Amino acid sequence: MDKDLTSIQEMRNAVKKAKDAQKEFMTFSKERIDSIVKAVAEAAYSHSKELAEMAVFETGMGVVEHKIMKNEVGSRDVYESIKDEKTVGVIREDTVNRVTEIAYPFGVVAAIIPTTNPTSTAMFKTIISLKTGNAIVVSPHPRAKKCTVETLKICNEAAIKAGAPDGLIGWITEPTMEATDGLMHHRDVDLILSTGGDSLVKAAYSSGKPAYGVGPGNVPVYIERTANVEKSVKQIVDSKTFDYGTICATEQAIVVDESIKEKAIEEFKRNGSYFLNAEEKEKLEQIVWLGNRVNPAVVGVSAQKIADMAGIRVPADTRLLIAEETVVGKEAPLSVEILGPIFPLYTAESQEKAKEISLALLNLGGRGHSFALHTNDDQVVQSFGEEMPVSRFMVNTLSSIGAVGATTGLTPSLTLGCGGYGGNISSDNITARHLINIKRVAHGIKEVEVPRPGKGNHSSEANFSNVESRVKESIGDQPINPEKIEELVRQILREYQN
Repeated sequence: MDKDLTSIQEMRNAVKKAKDAQKEFMTFSKERIDSIVKAVAEAAYSHSKELAEMAVFETGMGVVEHKIMKNEVGSRDVYESIKDEKTVGVIREDTVNRVTEIAYPFGVVAAIIPTTNPTSTAMFKTIISLKTGNAIVVSPHPRAKKCTVETLKICNEAAIKAGAPDGLIGWITEPTMEATDGLMHHRDVDLILSTGGDSLVKAAYSSGKPAYGVGPGNVPVYIERTANVEKSVKQIVDSKTFDYGTICATEQAIVVDESIKEKAIEEFKRNGSYFLNAEEKEKLEQIVWLGNRVNPAVVGVSAQKIADMAGIRVPADTRLLIAEETVVGKEAPLSVEILGPIFPLYTAESQEKAKEISLALLNLGGRGHSFALHTNDDQVVQSFGEEMPVSRFMVNTLSSIGAVGATTGLTPSLTLGCGGYGGNISSDNITARHLINIKRVAHGIKEVEVPRPGKGNHSSEANFSNVESRVKESIGDQPINPEKIEELVRQILREYQN
């Protein structure tokens, strides 16, 4: 059978099974659902290492040790952040106002998984879907289908063993664009969680169904003059090279205060960064930019490999490739979002110039996502925090894993909303509470008297007659005195207001 037809039929079968399973799942108690979610999270966490190895081997992207950390966040940390939340049945009671809130699931969740985070995102979306009483059907990225499906099989086996109905977790083994599009438009799919390329996110939003998507993350990082340069640079390098830059919240462009620029460059070099000359920069740009898009071959691979592709000789211990830049735009390829260990470096003569450069970078393709700042001045934090059009603002930490909740107090999540700035419905780190609906049972607590039709009109006519008689009584046959009439009107108004 034709591959597309096979894929579409597999998707339809998975959705049907998921719908049937979810109807049964809805009858489960909160305690029973929670025990299944815990079993899934523990199983996923226990396989973090082997799934990380599978992901790197299959996709050719990232670092095993770093993908292990992602898997741990996507399983253990996500579970710990939601385990005590009420997501089924009565979740809140207001005894004063007599309003009871009852959670109910969407139904079947369609989940699109990216090639950059193929196992951790699958764990994360499965756990938050089940926690909220939903079923889930997953469309993996074609380049990461084996490791994503293996992740789902592990989760599914644990769920069934813990008492979940068969079919609650479904997937497409051989994903195609036709099957993925069909999944998002299927009549029995009730919500879409889309993490992937811009076209997939737009397709999710145009499906006519509720959808959570994410925008690009062209994240500027500003090293302000009061920053601890040594510590800041180390964090930035560690963050940018984490899993070879495959997290969308990773820093994408350095903006450094002119007064500390030389010191910062020294620290970057000390931390394994190679600064390109003009000729090398041009070679790199030709490799990175394919006319209208970033070359996927540079995504999630080492600086050494990228340098080899560009014909640039770099030291064996090179971790990052950096080139000084003054332009922001498609004509400057290094200024766009590149999910790899490449940085443009901009010099800011003032805080206002740093804001100008940062806004230009965000407007190029990162509005609503994230911003990173290194400073020891709280006023600078407040000023940039108020003005940057982002949903996450990381201060003195690694932006990549800070944004997903690993080094900050943000909610652990692998789907980061961009809010109104980025054309998304939510600016939150998406989690379980976004996958429930809430019905409200409200008792009457106020008594009101509803006037009968016409009563108000008669009253108005009577009031008007009373005013008219007062005016005639006060003025009589005397000549009209404007001041006296004005004072009389004020008096009558005061009486009615009281």
